[in-house]
Amino acid sequence: MSIFTGIIVYLMLYWLVLYWVLPWGNTPTGTTEGGTIASAPKNPRIIKKFIITGCLTAIVWSIVYLLIESGMINFYEMAREMRAEDLK
Repeated sequence: MSIFTGIIVYLMLYWLVLYWVLPWGNTPTGTTEGGTIASAPKNPRIIKKFIITGCLTAIVWSIVYLLIESGMINFYEMAREMRAEDLK
């Protein structure tokens, strides 16, 4: 995996993990004071969630990297098989 591909894979995984982490620990305010809706979180802790997302993404990216580099996942072979199926 090249550096560019590794960065792209990390960024894609980051957004997936971020959408998984964002709802953690949110409790709605329940009031509409100050022009907010009742479902808005009291304390979103967004910086903490960005840090957690970065750490989790690094772990997931490491696993993906090891699977690709070990040859357990071979995207070139998968592409050849899909092309062969398309040509049938």
